[in-house]
Amino acid sequence: MNLEVPAVAPLTAGELPRVAIVILNWNGRHHLAGCFESLAALDYPREAFEVILIDNGSDDGSVEEVRGRHTWVRLEVNPRNVGFSAGCNQGARLAEDAELLVFLNNDMRVEPSFLRTLVAPIVRGRCVATTGRMMSWDGEVLNSAGGGMNFHGIGIQRGINQPLEEAYTRPRRSLFACGGAMAMDAAVFEELGGFDEEFFAYYEDVDLGWRSWVQGYEVHYVPDAVCYHHHSSTSRRVPVERLRVLQVRNPLLACFKNYDDANLQRILPAMIALASRRAFLSAGPLDTSLYRIEELTRLPRRGRFWAWLERLRGRTARHQTISRVGMADQIALNDLLGRWAHWSERRAEVQARRKRPDSEILPLFLDPHWCIESEGGYRELQGGLEGLLGLTDLFAGMTSLEHPPA
Repeated sequence: MNLEVPAVAPLTAGELPRVAIVILNWNGRHHLAGCFESLAALDYPREAFEVILIDNGSDDGSVEEVRGRHTWVRLEVNPRNVGFSAGCNQGARLAEDAELLVFLNNDMRVEPSFLRTLVAPIVRGRCVATTGRMMSWDGEVLNSAGGGMNFHGIGIQRGINQPLEEAYTRPRRSLFACGGAMAMDAAVFEELGGFDEEFFAYYEDVDLGWRSWVQGYEVHYVPDAVCYHHHSSTSRRVPVERLRVLQVRNPLLACFKNYDDANLQRILPAMIALASRRAFLSAGPLDTSLYRIEELTRLPRRGRFWAWLERLRGRTARHQTISRVGMADQIALNDLLGRWAHWSERRAEVQARRKRPDSEILPLFLDPHWCIESEGGYRELQGGLEGLLGLTDLFAGMTSLEHPPA
């Protein structure tokens, strides 16, 4: 597959579709004015687009801010945080007359030409979804120039933290459209079932993009649709262990749903093994000698007596503390393994609608062999699994070094 695609001619005034721009907000009042001001300055007829803000239970005055200063924005208030996936789907349902949907982070500002440029390839029939060029807030480096992932689902934002180079200014196919700056045909979004609400947040965009390719559609990166992003400004307010569950679990779920049968049989053992190794590494310092009988038998007889006596007196704890991040990894694994029948049914729904083989999708991953941990045992395990399961051959020649190591 040739990843680069021809540039799309600008839309004429008579071609501009009706667009709904859906924005999720959770305690992001400080971002709203800048975002809305940039949308108000779009070179797109005001009557041809609407902005829908879904507020996910904010308590920072966001709702009052919108009602008082941004009355042109359509506001929907949820009593609690229903998550990014469900909130975006809610906004899509409200946009009943929209031909195209645009999903935009609240911590974003856009260039005046952003919307007209972002939707052009969809209107021209080149693809069903697009993602824009996301720059850092100061415009110095990239946040995203299209998306990919490694073989066990860890997402790649192409070009992240890199200066803008000529390669990032060319349109191309992308595995997924970043949910912070994407457009999609509204009918296709509905047909595909929208974002998977069981993901709650994170990787729902990877899953939707991957499903789009599986079901015969294309996603494109549009470099001339430029926006600027306060990276991870919302996630910094969430406890790390709660984010970790999502960030470990959701790649597993995306892989489980979207690989074809033959490839899942090769990938599944590797992704579970690697996630287990990461869970062990993130558990914190552990005294493994407590669990090894050979350590006890190496003690002299007198030492064994005292070890037995300590246990008898209850001085040896029955429980050992692990870090919350380590526990989060275990919970993430169990969310897949402990609900096997459920996720098998969800997988069957996707596979029953397959129209494109994996062989045409895998080149979109960009760097399937990317190793996300530097620890020697983890790297040894990944390399060994790739050889044992034939993953080196499966992804032969598909490595790109266009993103920094984790």
